[in-house]
Amino acid sequence: MSSIPVTAEGKKKIQHELEELQSRVPTIAKAIEDAREKGDLRENAEYHAAREEMSMINARIQDLRSKLSRAVVVDESQIDTSRVAFGAKVKLEDLKDKSIEDWLLVGEGEDDPLENKILTSSPMGLALMGKKAGETINVNAPVGNLKFKIKSISY
Repeated sequence: MSSIPVTAEGKKKIQHELEELQSRVPTIAKAIEDAREKGDLRENAEYHAAREEMSMINARIQDLRSKLSRAVVVDESQIDTSRVAFGAKVKLEDLKDKSIEDWLLVGEGEDDPLENKILTSSPMGLALMGKKAGETINVNAPVGNLKFKIKSISY
């Protein structure tokens, strides 16, 4: 099992989701029990829906437990801030349309493309890792080859 780099905030987010899901288990178990008491389970939609929900929640709980067991909170004070690394906020200029975007490199479970948080293991994250401000990167994306210039790096 490989470790997963996370921020302290990211680890708290995973723990909070785990606790929230675990708190739902007794309610769903009660719904399964109530549906079971209604008789024939083959045609009991409530029973099947509750079982399916329980199965999905249990799978997510196992996934979150696995992530937490492998999570390693990164000590940001040990990072070379002159290069792009885990936790970096990178300002990029798209060399095609000259637009500027900020991206934050995060660990598994913290990514959110709508908030410009990308995984260090994503194509963009891999292209950025170890680079310095002023360098140009190429990203092989599903939409084609993208080119960016790193304008600045901050932590």
